[in-house]
Amino acid sequence: MESSKNILIIGDMPGYGKIGMAAMLPILSNMGHSVYNLPTALVSNNFDYGKFSVLDTTAYMGEAIQIWKELGFQFDCVTTGFLASADQVDLLRDFIDSQRKADFLVVTDPIMGDGGKLYNGSTRQTVENMRRFVGAADVIVPNLTESEFLTGLCEGEERLTDREARRVLDGLISLGPRSAVVTSGREAETGRHVVWGFDGGTGEYFTIPYRFIKAHFPGTGDIFTSLFTGQLLKGRSLPQAVQKAVDLLERLIFMEQDVAERNNGIRIEKYLSILTE
Repeated sequence: MESSKNILIIGDMPGYGKIGMAAMLPILSNMGHSVYNLPTALVSNNFDYGKFSVLDTTAYMGEAIQIWKELGFQFDCVTTGFLASADQVDLLRDFIDSQRKADFLVVTDPIMGDGGKLYNGSTRQTVENMRRFVGAADVIVPNLTESEFLTGLCEGEERLTDREARRVLDGLISLGPRSAVVTSGREAETGRHVVWGFDGGTGEYFTIPYRFIKAHFPGTGDIFTSLFTGQLLKGRSLPQAVQKAVDLLERLIFMEQDVAERNNGIRIEKYLSILTE
């Protein structure tokens, strides 16, 4: 029987919409883990709606972490997503260092942008903050846009050659994480939609193609991160975890592609039985 892990999700918590923590909590909980949360911001709803309110929770985070240290709370895995400030970077790097132990896993999605541009509210300072933070992670899972901003390589390019993809992966690894996975890539040579990766454990590069479904849903990156993390905690290798997460996410998007209201994200609770297969 697989052992249950104590997982701490650090990221934004929406009041409305299946993004951020609202997407990740049900998936990892349904996998049998004990899941806890530390919100970096409270957001009224997904930014795709055009209007939103954001509450920075840095002060609360500092107080919560101090109390957790006093109470001796320990976690086996930490995932991080949206970070609201440079202060949060410093706070979380110190906290993660204090949690280090054998088999401790940190997975970071450096949420900043997509489609060749930064999200509303993200700036070049956000990029600098993430550059300082990603070294605290064992594995980072940026999309192609975020990878280009983090490394300063191939900015604005929608397709990369194999050589360019390896340069970007090397640039990400130079920032400090052990392994890197670039989601939402596209091969210049073939036009295939792919995930590129570098496995720090084996020293190997890998490419995993996937079927592109033309249906945009916010929160798919968060779903990928939770599925990917869950597979790593099952003992899968990095490429195996990516492949399983890609397959499941592709299946979700296919089943939801005809839904009229997509801004709310994928209806995760409806498919939880599928996500534990």
